[in-house]
Amino acid sequence: MFWGALEWILLGAGGVGAIVYGVRRHRPARKAPWWLLAGSLAALAAGDASYAYRQMGLADTFYLIMFGLTALCLLQFTRGGPLLGDRVRLIDLLALGCSTLLIVWVFVIGTDGRVDMVSPADVIGDLLLIGVAGRLVAAERRNVAAWLLLAGALGLLAGDVGYPLARGPLTESAYVVLYTCWGLAALHPSMARLTEPAPNRHSPWKVRWAVLLAVSAAGPPTVLLIEALRGEVEDGLVIAVTGVLTLLLTITRLADSIRQHSQALTREHGLRTATAALVAAADRPAVDAAVRAAVAQLLPPHSVRRVSLAEELSPTELPPTPVGPAARSWWLKAADPDDRTLVCPLRPEPLDVARPSGGVLIITGRREALVAGHDALEVLAGQAALALDRISLVEAVGRRDSDLYLRAVIRNTADLMAVIDADQRIRYASPALRDLFGQDELPPLATLDELLHPDDRATVRDALRSRGDGTVHCSLQRADLTQVLIELTYRDLREDRLVQGLVVTMRDISRNHDSAERHPHAEQGGEMPAWVNRRSAQQRFRY
Repeated sequence: MFWGALEWILLGAGGVGAIVYGVRRHRPARKAPWWLLAGSLAALAAGDASYAYRQMGLADTFYLIMFGLTALCLLQFTRGGPLLGDRVRLIDLLALGCSTLLIVWVFVIGTDGRVDMVSPADVIGDLLLIGVAGRLVAAERRNVAAWLLLAGALGLLAGDVGYPLARGPLTESAYVVLYTCWGLAALHPSMARLTEPAPNRHSPWKVRWAVLLAVSAAGPPTVLLIEALRGEVEDGLVIAVTGVLTLLLTITRLADSIRQHSQALTREHGLRTATAALVAAADRPAVDAAVRAAVAQLLPPHSVRRVSLAEELSPTELPPTPVGPAARSWWLKAADPDDRTLVCPLRPEPLDVARPSGGVLIITGRREALVAGHDALEVLAGQAALALDRISLVEAVGRRDSDLYLRAVIRNTADLMAVIDADQRIRYASPALRDLFGQDELPPLATLDELLHPDDRATVRDALRSRGDGTVHCSLQRADLTQVLIELTYRDLREDRLVQGLVVTMRDISRNHDSAERHPHAEQGGEMPAWVNRRSAQQRFRY
């Protein structure tokens, strides 16, 4: 008796220890199913030890606890994983199978002479566990952990049927298969894939499935009514257990539907609020604030670690992209093993094309929460891309209108003036500047460097790169290599929303110098003229 109880306690402790070690080593996304599985093995070991001491009432209590924990465990495995992204149909079929098995056991096997030693409640429960484990195997046939869970469930069925009929070491070893297989399932690396989060697949509502669920829920009360009308209820226990199982499955089915509906309403409200905020955003900081507020509303509290909206990123600056065709989003690892980083490139919806200036939305947080809101976050990134492009277009139109207004106002002015971008490309040149170079229009991509003498380009470039206003003395060079001495005054308006560039005003100072000084960079040969010393002094004192 003692050695028999010790054997089951050691088997249970070994299985529980294997599950604890496997969870800590492989770190699955959701640990709750594995803890429930460990609890069911502990309850089963306690029940077997009580059975070895002939404590039948206590053993049945532990067996009932074991079955409940195992049922919860397998239902947890079917929630939000890649193997069973949608468990609606599975729950409907389990409820129908539960009622069908009850009817077969009561009216078919009972009529032919039911074996009293075999517990019908245990057999029905074992078949349901086999059905769930078999569904896991069917979803991914290469998952070793799923096969081991199925083998353990089959061992439990073999033990519940074979041991009451023929007690002995052979039938008793079926329970050893259960302990061993469920412990090995947690040790195999494929156990992490059983609980990897996956997007919910919403099934459309169909009348036939609703009728099927209603029929399944009505099965146990109908059997109870028939037996009561016959005069005596002989299968009250199995009817009660089956009724509880069917009721739990029905409640789970309704809870899943309510949860999906609530999540859909939350996403819809969050995206609608974010869209309104993005439409009203007038600048980039407002877009960033709207995106952060939307992420906080779409995802559960305390599940987001970092949100970053990088609106201007070149392809080389983007986070590592997966190999293959362009994806709307991809995943990266985070510092915390339980976290993930979701990268959503800014692709305007519904155009599904990349923005010319690039950009990406990066969110780091709990991977289960990110997977659940994956589709909504992709839509949010698209809406943010549209808002940023709209702001860029409004600014570009404003600058164009400003340039056209400036062109119309100073059409007849004699001032040499230009508006250049941060990269020194000339966006606007006054008519006097174009006349100075003898051109009706400057080339579309002309830069200020191309108008300057090569010896002055570095000086002017360094001055314009610095922040603030200033004045530089330099010389322009025409196409015929003649030079014009100018006093270049620039205003730094790169932070101005309408200009976003530098306004350059040039004053011709060539007439203030003699004819020889109008070519300051010309090569001199022979005897140095007297004006060289005078020009050297002028250069020292900046003209």
